[in-house]
Amino acid sequence: MVQFGVKQSVSRSVMLNLLNFGIAFMLVSAERSLKHGESAKEAETNDNYLLKAIDFLWKSDESDYHHVWPEMEFNWQIVLGSIIGFFGAAFGSVGGVGGGGIFVPMLSLIIGFDPKSATAISKCMIMGAAASTVYYNLRLRHPTLDMPIIDYDLALLIQPMLMMGISIGVTFNVIFADWMVTVLLIILFIGTSTKAFFKGVETWKKETILKKEVARRSASNDTSGGDVEYKPLPSGPNNDPPKDNTDKEVSVLENVCWKELGLLCFVWVAFLILQITKNNTTACSALYWVLNLLQIPVSVGVSLYEAVSLYKGRRVIASKGDQGTNFRVLQLVTYCALGVLAGVVGGLLGLGGGFIMGPLFLELGVPPQVSSATATFAMTFSSSMSVVEYYLLKRFPVPYALYFTAVATVAALIGQHVVRRLIILFGRASLIIFILASTIFVSAISLGGVGISNMIGKMKRHEYMGFENLCKYGS
Repeated sequence: MVQFGVKQSVSRSVMLNLLNFGIAFMLVSAERSLKHGESAKEAETNDNYLLKAIDFLWKSDESDYHHVWPEMEFNWQIVLGSIIGFFGAAFGSVGGVGGGGIFVPMLSLIIGFDPKSATAISKCMIMGAAASTVYYNLRLRHPTLDMPIIDYDLALLIQPMLMMGISIGVTFNVIFADWMVTVLLIILFIGTSTKAFFKGVETWKKETILKKEVARRSASNDTSGGDVEYKPLPSGPNNDPPKDNTDKEVSVLENVCWKELGLLCFVWVAFLILQITKNNTTACSALYWVLNLLQIPVSVGVSLYEAVSLYKGRRVIASKGDQGTNFRVLQLVTYCALGVLAGVVGGLLGLGGGFIMGPLFLELGVPPQVSSATATFAMTFSSSMSVVEYYLLKRFPVPYALYFTAVATVAALIGQHVVRRLIILFGRASLIIFILASTIFVSAISLGGVGISNMIGKMKRHEYMGFENLCKYGS
C-alpha cells in the first residue's frame, strides 16, 4: 500500500507540473506577443504553436541573467540574515531537510544575491549544517534497537542515486528559467509537507496511547505518581517492550559501519574526479558528455549492489526491525527513483534533498530520529558535491559562503542538542516530524512567493524567460 501510494503521488505531481508549465507558457507567451506588437489577426493566422514554443523557450544567443554579488560588510542585512540562517539551520538539521528553503529566500531578499547565486551559497550552508549534524549523530544509538542511529544500508541504497540526481539538478539550474522551478517547487513542497504533517499526527497518537499504557501499568504496580518516563514506540520483534537508547551515547568508532562508509566515499570520490575532469573540458564536447554519462554506472552500480542484497535477504534495513526485509523489485526501483528525484530537486533549487528523503523514510516505517539522521548523513555527501560543482562554475563568492557556512554549522549543533533534550523531556519523537513538516511548508511559502514575484516582474519588464544555453555558460 505504501508503494502504491508513493507511485500515485509521484504520478499526480508529474501531471500537475505539466499542466502548470502549460498555463505559465501561455501567459508569458501572450506577454511577449504584446511586446513585439503582434496584432490579433497575425496571432490567429500563426498556427504553428510548436515553433512559437521553441522561439519562446530557446534563444541560444539571448539571456537576461546577471549575477548579483553584494559587497560583504557589517550591516543590518548581515545581522538579520545571520539570525534567519541560524534558525533555518537549527530546524532544518533536526527535520533532516537541510534548511535550503529558508536559506535561499533569505540570501535573495535580505542579503541581495541573485536567485542562482543564492542557491549555490545555500548549498554551502546545507553542507556545513549536515556535516556538524552527522558528527553529533555519530555518537548516538537507534532509539529502540542495538544499532547506530544512522541506517547505513538505507543510505547506501539512496545516496548514490541522490548524487546522480544532484549532478542533473545542478545542470538544470544552469538551463532552467526561474518560473519553471517555481511551479515544481510549490506543488512538491505543499504535497510533502502535508504528508509529513499527517504522519506526525499519527505518530503523536501512537505515543499518546503508549504513554497511557505505561501510566496504567505504573498505577497497577502501585508505583509513585508523577510524570511517566519516556519510552520509545515499539520497534523490536513482535512489538516487544523496546529498549530506551534515547539518552545513550557511545564512541564515534563504535557507530561507524566501515564497509558501507567506504562504498559511499567511493561514490563521492568518483563523482568528484569526474566533475573536476569535466570542468577542464570544452562544454558540450564529446568528452564532456562521456564524463557526464560515466556518473550513471558509478551510482547505479553501487545502488544496484545494495538493492540486490536487500532483495535476496543478505542485507536488511535494520532500523525498521522485522519489517526491514522482504523487499520487492518494484519497491526498490521506486525508492531509487525517488532518490534521483530528491537529488534533482536539491541541485535545482539549492536544497538538501531531505524534503523528499525525510517523508520517504517516514513512509518506510523508519523512526523519526533515524529518518532525520540518515537523511542528513546522505545530504552530507550530496551537498558537498554540489558545493564543489558550484565552486567550479564560480557561482558564489567565497567569503560569504564561508561565513554563512560557519553560522549553519554552529546552529545545527545547537538545534540537535536542544531538540534531543525536548524529546527526552516530553517523550515525543513526533516533534521531529512536525518540525520537518513545518520547515517544508514555510519553505514552500517563502520560495514559492519569491518565485512568483520574480516571474511577474519579468513578465512586466518583457524579459527573456526561456532556457539558458548550457554550452554557452558551461556546467
